[in-house]
Amino acid sequence: MAKLPNARNRYAVIIENIFELHYQKGVSHFFFERSEIEAVAAQQKIVLPKNLGDLIYSFRYRVSLPEAIRKTASKGNEWIIEAAGRAKYEFKQVKINRILPRSELITIKLPDATPEIVVGYTQGDEQALLAKVRYNRLVDIFLGLTTYSLQNHLRTTVKGIGQIEIDELYVGLDQRGNHYVIPVQAKGGNDQLSVVQTRQDLACCQEKFSGLICRALSAQFMSDDRIAMFELTIENSEVKIVDEKHYKLLPASAISSEDLASYRSRS
Repeated sequence: MAKLPNARNRYAVIIENIFELHYQKGVSHFFFERSEIEAVAAQQKIVLPKNLGDLIYSFRYRVSLPEAIRKTASKGNEWIIEAAGRAKYEFKQVKINRILPRSELITIKLPDATPEIVVGYTQGDEQALLAKVRYNRLVDIFLGLTTYSLQNHLRTTVKGIGQIEIDELYVGLDQRGNHYVIPVQAKGGNDQLSVVQTRQDLACCQEKFSGLICRALSAQFMSDDRIAMFELTIENSEVKIVDEKHYKLLPASAISSEDLASYRSRS
């Protein structure tokens, strides 16, 4: 096979070949190792990406698996890739589960407290979203807690999963003194909220912060600069939405007395 012109095509050919090496009709999961990426690339005469991990990351969080893989899933299921240890991964069939903002929800207007200098130098949708969530205290507003950003882009390892990365990790407390740990995943542009990432965020908190109450959040840019906030949990091995709200950050002068009256009537 000739060298392919872009990363997405290279990634698709490599992952398809790895899938075909292991897949048998009727199987619902199987394991593969990162070293297979190099072996397949050499066999197919494909120039490897500089960061091998980006290939797996792309199909876990950014883009759909190739059609040749998707069509083998049983009805109502889809293939996902999960980490299964150091440099080891698992192809697994799970029930189709899309986490998308609901169009029928109201939008809550909030005064935008994001510093202009931060807006001016933020690079990338994900970083912009994390900054807006942080400076506007959207985690506090959404959960009704007092929270503090502990670390962003936290890279760690979780038993049985391997290396993971949490977009931003908050800690917080409520009026009774309970302590919380709050992993936040942020998605901008065309990225979809990831049930895979939610599972690993929850697993990390259970292992590293077992004495704290974990509440996993996801944030996503919507149209018209709105931000959707989700609280997610695991129920019967599926990721479920506990709560969802939509916010729009505006100059304080753009929030009318009518807006405030409508909020009071719903409180």
